[in-house]
Amino acid sequence: MIIEDFSTFRISMIQTPVSWENVEENIYCCGELLRPLKGKTDLAVLPELFTTGMSMRVEDLSEPNDGKTIAAIKKYAKDYRLAITGSFMASDNGNYYNRAFFITPGGKEFYYDKRHLFSMAGEDQTFSPGTKRTVIHFRGWKICLLICYDLRFPVWSRNVDNEYDVLIYVANWAESRKKVWQTLLQARAIENMCYVCGVNRIGVDAHEFEYHGGSRIISPKGKTIFNAGEKEAVTVTGTLTRSDLKKLRTNFPVWKVADKFQLAADH
Repeated sequence: MIIEDFSTFRISMIQTPVSWENVEENIYCCGELLRPLKGKTDLAVLPELFTTGMSMRVEDLSEPNDGKTIAAIKKYAKDYRLAITGSFMASDNGNYYNRAFFITPGGKEFYYDKRHLFSMAGEDQTFSPGTKRTVIHFRGWKICLLICYDLRFPVWSRNVDNEYDVLIYVANWAESRKKVWQTLLQARAIENMCYVCGVNRIGVDAHEFEYHGGSRIISPKGKTIFNAGEKEAVTVTGTLTRSDLKKLRTNFPVWKVADKFQLAADH
């Protein structure tokens, strides 16, 4: 009988450019980046809207959950024996969503629709907002998946009674606001007493917005423990340790007196 060890969890941050609105090319490049990770990680994290970039051309580029993007991700997850997360442009019952996915090697599917839409780019005029958070149980770890602009809204990510262990943000976060990115990732880790992983794209999009990367994993104490650096296409794998998380939550139990929030979106 094989007993699996869930004391550690390996996360690979895939910091990559995104070819503007070129779904096929981005899916192919994704596969090439995932292949070397076979047997070396538990979860690969792609940037937000990894197949299109921050486009608003939803009529032409959006897909249902059973479209080519998720079909390819499911195949990669199975072939390379790892879970994969990121977000894509989704169509669902006449609405469009910036939809995060989490696909396991066994083919289980989890989805989260971006709650906070970036009005400065017109995202709120194109996409519908999500209404529910998603917490995923995978390999003995509890994972909350959020998207980019959600990072600015701490109540939405509040970790009540240690509901999750790892908070993941996939992003297209502009270089001009990179200090905010770094600071808020640390803040979310400290206030929620969890690991935080933020994965951001690099390169320049069709609107000439530059993206710096700056992907990183933050410890529950707010320390950057794995860093993908800036403006480099790179994959960085970090290992999270359950004992460190448990020790902090036991010895410094801030979470026991944290405020509990009930959001209108939950009704």
